[in-house]
Amino acid sequence: MRTPTVPSLLTPGRIADELGVPLPRVLYVLATRRHIQPSARAGTIRLYDRQAVGMIRHELNGIDARRSRQEVRP
Repeated sequence: MRTPTVPSLLTPGRIADELGVPLPRVLYVLATRRHIQPSARAGTIRLYDRQAVGMIRHELNGIDARRSRQEVRP
């Protein structure tokens, strides 16, 4: 009999560590992108799955791309 696998859920701090960005950037994305929702809660702690981490990474890349495009303009 197989034991069920426990999903790996991450806190915003762990996500920031994994993505190599400061925590305030991750918190900004979570606060401004309503489509990224926590998968679970442990008290007041929000926990996110791998799909949410991918969406956060995508949003951060988009912010960086827009920022670099603005810096090129005279």
